[in-house]
Amino acid sequence: MIKSQSIQDNLPVPDPIVYFTYEIFMNFTKSTLTLAVSSALICSLSATANEEPTTKAPIEVITVSSDFRQQNLLKTPASLSVLTDIEIKQRNAQHLEELIAASPNVNFASGSQRARYYQIRGIGERSQFQEPINPSVGMIIDGVDFTGIGSIANLFDVQQAEVFRGPQGTRFGANALAGLINITTNTPTDEFEGAIKLDAGNYDSYGLGLALSGPATDAVNYRLAANQYKSDGFIDNTYLAKDNTNNRDETILRGKLSIEASNDLTIDLAAFYFDFDNGYDAFSLDNTRETLSDQPGEDSQKTSAFSANFIYQGFNALTLIALVSTAESDLAYGYDEDWAYTGISDPANIENQDYAYWEYSSQDYYFRDKSIQTLELRALSNNSSKLFNGSTDWVVGVYFKQDDEDLLRQYTYLDNDFNSTFNTQSVAIYGQLDTQLNAQWSLSTGLRVEQRSADYINSDDFFDSIDDKMIGGKLVLTYMQNEDSFWYASINRGYKAGGSNTDGSLPNDLRTFDPEYVVNYELGYKVSLFDNAAFIRSAIFYMDRTDMQVKSSQTITRGVGNSEFIDYLGNAATGSNKGIEIEANWQTNDLLEFYGSVGLLDTEFNNFINAQGVSLSGREQAHAPNYQFNLGMNITPNNHWLINVSVNGKDEYYFSDSHNEKSESVTLLNASVSYLIDNYQVKIWARNLTDKDYANRGFYFGNDPKDGYTAKQYTQLAEPLVFGASLDYQF
Repeated sequence: MIKSQSIQDNLPVPDPIVYFTYEIFMNFTKSTLTLAVSSALICSLSATANEEPTTKAPIEVITVSSDFRQQNLLKTPASLSVLTDIEIKQRNAQHLEELIAASPNVNFASGSQRARYYQIRGIGERSQFQEPINPSVGMIIDGVDFTGIGSIANLFDVQQAEVFRGPQGTRFGANALAGLINITTNTPTDEFEGAIKLDAGNYDSYGLGLALSGPATDAVNYRLAANQYKSDGFIDNTYLAKDNTNNRDETILRGKLSIEASNDLTIDLAAFYFDFDNGYDAFSLDNTRETLSDQPGEDSQKTSAFSANFIYQGFNALTLIALVSTAESDLAYGYDEDWAYTGISDPANIENQDYAYWEYSSQDYYFRDKSIQTLELRALSNNSSKLFNGSTDWVVGVYFKQDDEDLLRQYTYLDNDFNSTFNTQSVAIYGQLDTQLNAQWSLSTGLRVEQRSADYINSDDFFDSIDDKMIGGKLVLTYMQNEDSFWYASINRGYKAGGSNTDGSLPNDLRTFDPEYVVNYELGYKVSLFDNAAFIRSAIFYMDRTDMQVKSSQTITRGVGNSEFIDYLGNAATGSNKGIEIEANWQTNDLLEFYGSVGLLDTEFNNFINAQGVSLSGREQAHAPNYQFNLGMNITPNNHWLINVSVNGKDEYYFSDSHNEKSESVTLLNASVSYLIDNYQVKIWARNLTDKDYANRGFYFGNDPKDGYTAKQYTQLAEPLVFGASLDYQF
């Protein structure tokens, strides 16, 4: 359920938006399911726009907090979802990966214990091994940059998660080529309150959470939160006779202070500790949840982080904001590369004796020490300093980021351990003007210039130094048709930094690659209906990608006449990503509430030959399903009972650009029943009620000695039917 803003008058959905949306649907897909779901979201509200609802139950006001200025979601000229604590509780989501399906055109890649990499509108990384990467989707938690290490996106005591779709080149820079996920936890309160949460579920899962908040002094409020979650996981290791080799053991500690230092100065402090000590044993030779590994791996992360936000309003002409953050993380990611045990190809264990003793045994581990520090100074205009006769607000700022990463790789087939150091510094200046042209029209212009320097060195005697200057920005025209209806048209330019290829055999002209850019053209419409009992938020977009950073290949002729086929990361392609995003909600009466979202996406490569030498021009990009949807209903028979039923699904998609293997389309059913009395809430919940088997990561290669290492599809299966009960107590 995605909630909206307070509005006053009834307003029918205009016929042009229905016609416009229908035409776009027909251009994207002829899927009966997609058309049915999409039409339901638009037509169910437009058909009843002139009817008087049986009750007026206004939907909660939602504020977007991660832009330069906080603003009402209805008046935010961008396509974004705000996933609140209500959605978190309905799905009993412990982690962002269990909730992200509620946001259209957002996907994630596993290949890990918890989702670490997200794709927005078909753009985003899917894994990281030895090479350094430049993320396309940013993740920020309470002001701390966790981009690329978002496995610790725990949702206990979280206020909301804002999912920005499309480049955020002015506000967030190089980490937001495709979009950004901003998670905000609950803030300290000026009255004492607390919460206890108990969870129990199948797979020996249980959790305990505690939050306390209140005043420490007249000028200081605090909030403390702690959560412990454990589960055996969904895998049975039949060789070791264990059911917990893919377990979860996750702990978070969080403390926040809100300080009224003076009449002009407020300070918000936050400190975190994450300890995710998870196993990793997810791949089976038979593509099931039964593994044969004799040396199961791990996917763990320990992070200590701190952020501070200073707001000073003592100047006559401006408000000054200083943002400081630091995070220190130790990450360990490793797996049993052969997915099997020693002796699996002994003659007694295989049918085809031609493959006897073909097996190999190896492990591959990556240990990373990652340190991130950020500093941002921002000045915002106030009423006395607006420009152009008081019509224009302004923002100017400077941003600094230091990102250092040390890697140790221990791999069975390396003669020596592999070590590398990757240090980057980014400095950016930015500005934005927000001009009120008249009572209905406004114009926003933004520009960000970012200089990034990077030094990379590894134990193979490879060294490289890179300097990139990148420019992003936006131009946004908005039209407030009336108090309930809002249009915007925008052009946004985003970017991500260039990098280095570490293969020492590459010629100098292929050692480095340039930044990637995307220009996003977007038209959006937002409307609130029935005295704020319903809303529709929609956007249509076209993204033009240039200098795409993709794995390519080339045959290199050596001086002695021989040749070598090598792959490398380069700016070898262009592409386009276009689509539609719709979110809707209707509180029909005190009994029923309907909500939903639909994302349609059409992606393709242009002029791209992949690392296997195959032309992918015209093919869809990886992890970019043509449609995604989420539909749900809340039933409230009385003040004590709440029943939630939802269904979400997505189309098939390519797992990778290096092969043609695809996922299957999937539809999942979720439900919960809650009983509320006084300060207690008891809930029974389930996700994937039909126990559907589906994959969220896939590969194509040979890894089974019993069939002679014949290449085939291998997948990591997503969560099966999970169910449980929870108790929430507020005091």
